Amino acid sequence: MKSHALLLMLGLVAGLARAETDPAEAAREAASQLEAASISLQEAGGARDRVKALTATVRAYEAGLVAMREGLRRAAIREAQLGRALKAEEDEIARLLGVLQGMGQRSAPVMLLHPAGPTGTARSGMILADITPALEERAAALRHDLEEIAILRALQQDAADQLQHGLSGVQTARTELSQAIADRTNLPKRFADDPVKVALLIATTETLEGFASGLTEIQGEGETPTPVVDISSRKGRITLPVEAEILRRSGEADAAGIRRPGLVLAARPNALVSSPTAATIRYRGPLLDYGNVVILEPQAGLMFVFAGLSTVFGEAGDVIPEGTPVGLMGGNDPEIGAILSQSGEGAGNGRSETLYIEVRQGKDSVDPETWFRTNKEE
Repeated sequence: MKSHALLLMLGLVAGLARAETDPAEAAREAASQLEAASISLQEAGGARDRVKALTATVRAYEAGLVAMREGLRRAAIREAQLGRALKAEEDEIARLLGVLQGMGQRSAPVMLLHPAGPTGTARSGMILADITPALEERAAALRHDLEEIAILRALQQDAADQLQHGLSGVQTARTELSQAIADRTNLPKRFADDPVKVALLIATTETLEGFASGLTEIQGEGETPTPVVDISSRKGRITLPVEAEILRRSGEADAAGIRRPGLVLAARPNALVSSPTAATIRYRGPLLDYGNVVILEPQAGLMFVFAGLSTVFGEAGDVIPEGTPVGLMGGNDPEIGAILSQSGEGAGNGRSETLYIEVRQGKDSVDPETWFRTNKEE
């Protein structure tokens, strides 16, 4: 059953690619993707590795909701384009309908009469024969546009149910994932850093950089031996921990003129944040004014710092595999009405939450883009 759901989701992703030029088809494929996520959620309950299964389910829901919003946005844009085109051609359409209606009401004998006699009748017949196909073609195009508008409007009306189903499903999946992580007992574990020393470090530190640097000084005390993984070969190719867009790069000033050594990412509300590599959780919890912070140690002397999460998973000392959820972004999923109202042209992309990422080698900060793969131009 799990493999069936996976194949179904892969097929839907391919379907979305095929539907790229058809807004209505894209929205329908997104609805199917949400349905596949719902099936995956039902199957995750009996999975041997519930954390892994639920992680895949949450990601499937997130992808389906993003696809649904994009499909609705494109459908609304297409409907508006058709509406504007029909509005601009109102006079032409009225004349076309009048001609077609007049042609349809005339009887055959009357159509054969012409004031100029047989020659005029013959000429008018030739002209009519020439223009009739063009009139019929224009009428068919108009009929197609009107039918497309009706389809797009019906699609947007039906979208409310699909969005409600998807939003409810992803909320359930996130709750079950949190519980599955809390119940997990099969992770390897290194002894956590001395809690007293960590508490003193929190009390005395004034910056995120200072805390991360101080954490390196208490590293290694009382730990059980664990294999040291070298991820140097993946430098520059590691996937970001959350699906997001870059707001500010390392060293770029914010609105207050402050420059930081890390990346600031824009993510969607409640987005799942995952460990981009196998790593040890060195710290998780609130820190200064950064909200919840997770510090991962993928290899000796290297730390990934993620700040600004609303919820954090795991415990200090856990050794987690790549792709393990470490937390959720904050915010609230938008209401259905808000999603539908934002489907038109020029609407925002809904990325209202920010995640800050720093990379530290020893006590020094380095540009995260030397490790993480982004769309930075070479």
